[in-house]
Amino acid sequence: INDSEGHPSRSHPTLKGTSKWATSLENLLEDPEGVKRFREFLKKEFSEENVLFWLACEEFKKTQGKNQMQEKAKEIYMTFLSSKASSQVNVEGQSRLNETILETPHPLMFQKLQDQIFNLMKYDSYSRFLKSEIFLNQKKSEEQEENSSEAQTAAKRASRIYNT
Repeated sequence: INDSEGHPSRSHPTLKGTSKWATSLENLLEDPEGVKRFREFLKKEFSEENVLFWLACEEFKKTQGKNQMQEKAKEIYMTFLSSKASSQVNVEGQSRLNETILETPHPLMFQKLQDQIFNLMKYDSYSRFLKSEIFLNQKKSEEQEENSSEAQTAAKRASRIYNT
């Protein structure tokens, strides 16, 4: 439904930015700006590896070809899951993981671990993120932009009315 100028009407606003992020972690992770702000927050909490692992797994699922899959699987394993990993994530069953799983990779091989990390973020860091300065400042900035653009639109309408 659009108003007289063809813009979406206010009764059914399309959620975007922080409003959309606040509805679910899924929506936050679908938005590149949301991911950027969430990473910024997690970095301050010393848990950025969680979202980096989740993103790496999402990318891994799209990988085509056995060789590329083996390469990416090894990279994920060495970066996030190995006992010597530089950005190790804390997941259950990690001790049972070893490099032999990398020989026969498949798109969903990290799914259970990815789900664990997703739930950890969803029930722990995501709620703190929504109360964080990073999120609240972004939200305030969006609201100021929106109010400014609404004021400009109203001014344009008024000038059309008075200049006819």
